[in-house]
Amino acid sequence: MAVSKRRIAGRRLGNVVFVAFCGVVTAVALTALALILYSLVTQGLGGFNLDLFTKSTPAAGTPGGLINAIVGSIMMSVMGMVIALTIGILAGTWLAEYAGESRFGAVVRFLNDVLLSAPSILIGLFVYEILVFPFKTFSGLAGSVALAMLAAPVITRTTEDVLKLQPIALRESGVALGSPVWHVIRNILWRGSASGILTGGLLAFARISGETAPLLFTALNNQFFSWDMTHPMASLPVVIFQDALTPYPDLNRLAWAGALLIAGTVLAVTLVARAFSKEPKR
Repeated sequence: MAVSKRRIAGRRLGNVVFVAFCGVVTAVALTALALILYSLVTQGLGGFNLDLFTKSTPAAGTPGGLINAIVGSIMMSVMGMVIALTIGILAGTWLAEYAGESRFGAVVRFLNDVLLSAPSILIGLFVYEILVFPFKTFSGLAGSVALAMLAAPVITRTTEDVLKLQPIALRESGVALGSPVWHVIRNILWRGSASGILTGGLLAFARISGETAPLLFTALNNQFFSWDMTHPMASLPVVIFQDALTPYPDLNRLAWAGALLIAGTVLAVTLVARAFSKEPKR
């Protein structure tokens, strides 16, 4: 009886220590996050004005903004997401509905997991070798491809997992009515998985929106406004990287403002993704 009481007391003590440790770690993480957000808001708000959204990146000591970088980031991210959604949804559908437990399917899943954890700088170097070096020019198109390679594995994994959650009865009922498998996937399974696939796409967009390393090797940068994606193109992450390293306070303020703009965009996209990921109560 005494042994049992000591064992129960030991387990309770262990539980208290573990819960306290988790609480301390959580408090440290939240404190670090609060300090980062405080720095972004206090430093970044000073650079927000009308010029930020109407003028291109300036030289030191002259007024300017980030419109060229904002437009460049939007163009490359949108094109990258179009490529990533096309590849990711089709690849995830094949893995969920056709690959099964085949050896080739296992290889594709393994390679997709490798790409999920691949350093973005390696992706940038790879795209540099196939799209920049052979054509002797940096370009927004190469930057879009690099971003697409970072986003596609996320969408592939999300699509596969969401499709596997769909009931077998949906597939059986569609096939029983005489519809081919591809028709069942397109009109039944994709519709039932739309919110999950959309969530994966939004999370992938949130990941690539702040990537700097792959764009340094592919799109490089452009101090002037440009719609031409076959030439070097500005982007917010690269402009932030360059302006933050300069000794000029006005460029530093632009870097902080750009960082706050990206952080706000990622936060908004994450909130939208969480809203879509919630299943309606029945």
